Amino acid sequence: MEQTISITSHTERKVTDTRALPFGKVPTEHMFIAEYKDGKWQNASVTPFHDLSLSPIALCLHYGQTVFEGMKAFRMNDGNINVFRMDKHYDRFNLSLQRMCMPAVPKDLFVNAIHQLVAIDADWVPTDEDGSLYIRPFMIATEARIGVKVADEYLFMVVCSPAFLYYSQPLRVKVETTYVRAAEGGTGMAKCGGNYGGAFYPAGLAREEGFDQVLWTDSKTHEYIEESGTMNAMFFIDDTLITPSLSGSILDGVTRNSLLSIARDKGVRVEERPIKYTELLAAFQAGKRVEAFGAGTAAVVAPIATISIHGTDHACYTGKDAMMYKLRSWLYDIRIGAAPDTHHWNYIIR
Repeated sequence: MEQTISITSHTERKVTDTRALPFGKVPTEHMFIAEYKDGKWQNASVTPFHDLSLSPIALCLHYGQTVFEGMKAFRMNDGNINVFRMDKHYDRFNLSLQRMCMPAVPKDLFVNAIHQLVAIDADWVPTDEDGSLYIRPFMIATEARIGVKVADEYLFMVVCSPAFLYYSQPLRVKVETTYVRAAEGGTGMAKCGGNYGGAFYPAGLAREEGFDQVLWTDSKTHEYIEESGTMNAMFFIDDTLITPSLSGSILDGVTRNSLLSIARDKGVRVEERPIKYTELLAAFQAGKRVEAFGAGTAAVVAPIATISIHGTDHACYTGKDAMMYKLRSWLYDIRIGAAPDTHHWNYIIR
């Protein structure tokens, strides 16, 4: 059944210079919120941004039923706004909810929530080439009860914040062979809060050693590369774009999927397969040109300048003619309407 969304809007616009706003710290004026109670979604509304009132024994605070998505809206060349890959993000959001035993969000509710919220806060969408509006749909279990159980009550919300370059410089990373992000059979393929909380400690240790991020390896052998920090890991070696194949411990990244599709469209050889860090080591030792980068919604393409393997640094190629920059440019052109949207990825808000 289609959900009716009530809208209460501010009359004034607080936004001035979006570029001066730190990423994720200043939300737009409005947010979306809907309640799940008595087995159905209800009270869907776009309201002025405000704090929540939550019981200290709300189940999300104790047992980890929290799921989120990360999306972006872009100002197009014709002045319209494009919410990129709405369908793909919706599908992944519900897969994460399913894994965490949380109720599905109907597609019309998801799409209309984002449409109405972005439309009412359209002035916050940057016009700068490297700017976008970051969109964060999320759900939390709100049932007030201490006791390990699947909650019966939830909040589905969407908030937004202007975004620019997530990383200003190419990254220095280390291959992590002690700690793991996720294991087969776990929740690595879901965007749930626990995955990120569990990664903070090893990432913090890496920063103390002078690294920006880690290259995660698999939990069984610590031989196979999985992700790069909070991004999918991608490499360009011997004219081939290589990325670890999806598994239960690797997130099905929307940017990853987009870049792979674009690469194939452009005739670039693509391989989705397991890749050992020793394969990278062999390529470095053979003097090959190795490009490495993270791919994700927030960072889009994050170049990696240095990979440390067992304490030895290896330089990656980050020259202006690198394939990763071409991929980023091709993706950008589709998002702003400068190139044909042959895959029907763009959801246009006029």
